[in-house]
Amino acid sequence: MVTGTREALLDAAARLLAGGGVEAVTLREVGRQAGVSHNAPYKHFPSKEALLAALAARELERRADRAAESLADTLRGYIRWALDSPALFRLIFGPWTVDSPELHHAATAAQARFVDTVLAAQQADLLPAGDPVRLASLLRALAHGAADLAAAGHLSAGGKGNADPEDLVDDLLAYLRP
Repeated sequence: MVTGTREALLDAAARLLAGGGVEAVTLREVGRQAGVSHNAPYKHFPSKEALLAALAARELERRADRAAESLADTLRGYIRWALDSPALFRLIFGPWTVDSPELHHAATAAQARFVDTVLAAQQADLLPAGDPVRLASLLRALAHGAADLAAAGHLSAGGKGNADPEDLVDDLLAYLRP
């Protein structure tokens, strides 16, 4: 089954990525771990970069399926995801050298959903009026940066920064409330 093999390859790539970063992901090892021939991955992905782009796209789509009801919950979920899956998070938000329509579509859809969440919060008077795309970028930047700082040990409730990343989300949302 083509879909089953593709998913098995993506699952194997995700395990390798989580265990050793991008360097650990090779098409040969992905095939071996998926239990298929060493040529099978090439039937689905012409290169390692294409495989990684497909993995990133799949994760963005899965994140959309777990969309939270509120903006605060969405941002907290984003932070938990960044801290629980750092290699996948870095992959998605790292530089891309491959043109992947699948990844472009998933990223565009994820951005649109987040902007819609911000716009809904603006319409509910939970955020100030203004460009929802720019405000979404500001909110994502705080969540992304706070997760990075916490992962590096530079932000914690009882230590550096006197806050955890979720505290900073709550603080920013309170500061922005009209």
